[in-house]
Amino acid sequence: MEEKKVMLSGIQPSGDLHLGNYLGPLRHWPEMIEEFDCYFFLADLHTITVRQDPAQLRRRVLTQVAQYIACGLDPEKCTLFIQSHVPAHAQLGWVLDCYTMFGELSRMTQFKDKAAKQKENINAGLFTYPALMAADILLYQPDFVPVGEDQKQHVEICRDIAERFNGIYGEVFKIPAPHIPKVGARIMSLNDPSSKMSKSNLEGCVTLMDKPEDILRKFKRAVTDSDTERCVRFAPQEKPGVSNLIQIYAAVTGKSFEEIEEAFAGKGYGAFKPAVGEAVVETLRPIREETERLLADKAYLEGVYKAGAERASRVAEKTLRKVYKKVGFVPRG
Repeated sequence: MEEKKVMLSGIQPSGDLHLGNYLGPLRHWPEMIEEFDCYFFLADLHTITVRQDPAQLRRRVLTQVAQYIACGLDPEKCTLFIQSHVPAHAQLGWVLDCYTMFGELSRMTQFKDKAAKQKENINAGLFTYPALMAADILLYQPDFVPVGEDQKQHVEICRDIAERFNGIYGEVFKIPAPHIPKVGARIMSLNDPSSKMSKSNLEGCVTLMDKPEDILRKFKRAVTDSDTERCVRFAPQEKPGVSNLIQIYAAVTGKSFEEIEEAFAGKGYGAFKPAVGEAVVETLRPIREETERLLADKAYLEGVYKAGAERASRVAEKTLRKVYKKVGFVPRG
């Protein structure tokens, strides 16, 4: 039987998971388990480049573990773990810092964006996080890393670091290829359709744990368009607000844009917005309810993330030992 290729992916628990996360990467992850040997992690080490409330961070990490499972990730079929539970991430991150060039880090778009937003806290971790991200990936020798448009630069620098290290010491790291997943819907903010849905804009964002009444309220208030036509038609340039709602409705119902336009012909936005809200409520209801059930079973959750960390550590430490030997560290014995 042919061995499965290895796939790795993770999300920062820097805020509550939202509809954009779910309709983008998350709902496609369970399909990947069938095709690949998958590692899914919660990138909590990365979150502290921005100041976090410790109690809130712990809450979000545990909630996110439960949500991964509620969204269909079977812990028996994949490795599900918390990044900070596997020390090899930070250990390899430091080694790779020493093989990553200042100029490469200076060119990273995300550093420039974040530095502009938090001028009072432009810390070293914010600058060097691509080396830690490379460690996250390379420890598990994955064949593929799923990437969206905003992550391509990270996979490119990871490949550059790995090739540089291999060029000096031989074939230590497998060079991962970017994997373009099935096109997830690119969900925009409900109150600002020019920007992606984000946890930093709560009124424009629907989280996986929002109550049904809050979801319906947000959709009723969603920005549509100021045109006089007021018809439900997919036209992203002319009608970005309505087009965003059509995309959401299509993603949660499986209907085509044409079917949606036909179903709401002559009904206007007043009928369409609540219909989208209700469809989203029913899509997220089982995820919210299963997450709440799992959070009430702390022993089960702890068992999942402990077992995941043990499995991940076995693979990660094998790579780390190889790296330490190559750079000349004395083995602990």
